[in-house]
Amino acid sequence: MKEGPWRLIFLGTPQFALPSLEALLVAGEEVAAVVTQPDRPRGRGQIVSPSPVKELARSWNLPVLQPQRLKDPALLRQLAALKPELMIVVAYGRILTPEILALPSVGFLNVHASLLPRYRGSAPINWALINGDPETGVTIQWVQYGVDTGPIFLQERVPINDEDNFGTLYARLSERGAALLVRALELLRRGQPIKLPQPKEGVTSAPPITPEMRRLDWRLAAREVAGWIRGLDPTPGASSRWRGRVLKLFGARVKKREGRHTAPGMVLGLTPQGLEIACGHGSITVRELQLAGYKRLPVGEFLRGHPLRKQVLE
Repeated sequence: MKEGPWRLIFLGTPQFALPSLEALLVAGEEVAAVVTQPDRPRGRGQIVSPSPVKELARSWNLPVLQPQRLKDPALLRQLAALKPELMIVVAYGRILTPEILALPSVGFLNVHASLLPRYRGSAPINWALINGDPETGVTIQWVQYGVDTGPIFLQERVPINDEDNFGTLYARLSERGAALLVRALELLRRGQPIKLPQPKEGVTSAPPITPEMRRLDWRLAAREVAGWIRGLDPTPGASSRWRGRVLKLFGARVKKREGRHTAPGMVLGLTPQGLEIACGHGSITVRELQLAGYKRLPVGEFLRGHPLRKQVLE
């Protein structure tokens, strides 16, 4: 049993990590420092900006470290001097060194957005949608050297709804992960550190989404095409080409599961559900379109300036 807050160091970078850091602070845990990635060009204007985690940490007057190299001996000395009982990583974005993993006296925890061992890697939310999974979840995991291979502390299943895309599922899993993290720290305080080895069966990977993956293959079945669009919506966006220009598509649903088309990618017409497009098997509808360099628009508004009917997207 432990009385009082945990002394911890938090590592994270993007928006996904914010609910976890905020939940720890609201719960009264002692966050000795926050480690996040260096300021980088962000957004359309590519203005050098702090990470979302750095902005939140500054608003709470927390010390912030932004190392360029995790193997820097000075960084290791700095972290060791903080004497953390726990270190917690949520989407930090780098593989941690064995020396850093050995620093906390109690352990090192990770909030991962999948039901491990499914979707080990950096893009678990994208791949759950791309593959058309009916559910996913969050895992609180004990970190060991490797990619999401450590023992499981806690897991929670989260259904994937028909209307979900990467953005909505990302937000929901970040909140569920934060709540589960607070619960895990309470169990630790009561002296209940659960450590379940990951099963050897069911291991899958979730590699980063590359630019080549973003281009749609209309020869696939409607379910697969819709999965790719949903898994990359709203960012980075699944795309096709129309008249030599990049066209991003959003808000995909399967319209027809069956039926072969001689011209996959053919725009069939506007329906109440959205713009219908032929796939290798069946068809999908999309609700919004965006030409490179222009705003994202509802299909009805887009079609007023760009007639697409009976044209083939490539």
